[in-house]
Amino acid sequence: MSKKLILYYSRTGENYVNGSIQKLSKGNTAYVATYIQEAIGGDLFPIETVDAYPNDYMACIDQAKKEMNAHARPALVHYIDDISDYDNIFICGPCWWGLFPMPIYSQLERLDFTNKNVYVVVTHEGSGMGNCERDLKKGLKGATFGPGLAIHGADAPKSANQVKTWAKSL
Repeated sequence: MSKKLILYYSRTGENYVNGSIQKLSKGNTAYVATYIQEAIGGDLFPIETVDAYPNDYMACIDQAKKEMNAHARPALVHYIDDISDYDNIFICGPCWWGLFPMPIYSQLERLDFTNKNVYVVVTHEGSGMGNCERDLKKGLKGATFGPGLAIHGADAPKSANQVKTWAKSL
């Protein structure tokens, strides 16, 4: 039986939801990552920054945009340094301006994905996968990519059946 790792970044606080700003007590991607684990097992690993993004949505996107433009790699609270025990790795995060947030890259760039099966999972408010999967295919040398999944962020809390069906099909 293959061992699974579910890496995910998710943000609480003010978020853009169906055209308005709403406060979320649980991030959209956290729902989806949990549904994957419930469906097929595996180890959940939340990617958390040392310096949290501001709770205020506009301040958050300003900071995130600066990080993206600078190709920043924010420091994380914890890192995984070895994924040799895992066969299947799910990389889950929101799609911001067509990309994963920079903290995801802070983690991924430390790892060797040779001979790993990678599944890209994105939550979004209209962009679908954006360039998230494409960018990972360029950067994660030696990985084999399986079918990805894009979940509309506002629908994430009620996406359990969709996510579990997808995960079980892999």
